[in-house]
Amino acid sequence: MTIVFVHGVPETPSVWNPLRELIQEPTVALRLPGFGSVRPAGLRDKEGYAAWLAERLRELDGPIDLVGHDWGAHLTMRVVSHYDVEVRSWVSDVAHGWHPDYRWHEAATLWQSSPEGEESLASLRRTTPDDGFTFGRLFRDRGLSEELGNEIDSVHDEEMSAAILSLYRSAWPNFAADWGKDFDGPAKARGLLLAPTGDPMGLPDLDRDMATRLGAELHELTGLTHYWMLQDPERGARVLREFWASLDD
Repeated sequence: MTIVFVHGVPETPSVWNPLRELIQEPTVALRLPGFGSVRPAGLRDKEGYAAWLAERLRELDGPIDLVGHDWGAHLTMRVVSHYDVEVRSWVSDVAHGWHPDYRWHEAATLWQSSPEGEESLASLRRTTPDDGFTFGRLFRDRGLSEELGNEIDSVHDEEMSAAILSLYRSAWPNFAADWGKDFDGPAKARGLLLAPTGDPMGLPDLDRDMATRLGAELHELTGLTHYWMLQDPERGARVLREFWASLDD
């Protein structure tokens, strides 16, 4: 059995470090191609990333307890609903993105537009923390730590910008429009939806509805933000451990 963590956009696997230190079982934190690494040829949309994740999971010892954050959560949900992978359980913290009523946030709609998206990310690459417009500063109010923000900014290159644009542009108008057709009922594996109520972009009501639609459990992380695993890793680890323990009940 292996616990696998998948980061989001724009992030690196380091987002999971504080939480992973509190998990005694073997864990793996995967790095999405393009986020501090080179993207394989042909990996240019969300389905390509989902297929990539499914292939990486098949290389690990199963069954797998899969935990995804942000875009890593969307890819997690796609894998458990569409791919043949030995997943025992899955956790997502942005399931509201799969709701039919979901509309993308302002930054996403900017990156989905051309040439505005290219110009926005090019501007982020050219600035420094002192300029005040970097990923580290942009997501500080959502709980991104200064340390991780600096790491993200250090690896943000043209390859990462291209990966961000390709992912967001392949997910219009939302995940319900296409991927949702393969996930309209209970998943084969047990699922847990996390809803950080302190996230300014969170939509707990849609998360609750998605939990009902998918037959998944719901846990509201009261007062925590989008980066709950950084803000309170002890609490996050406790919630995950309790969920995994319940799988044997």
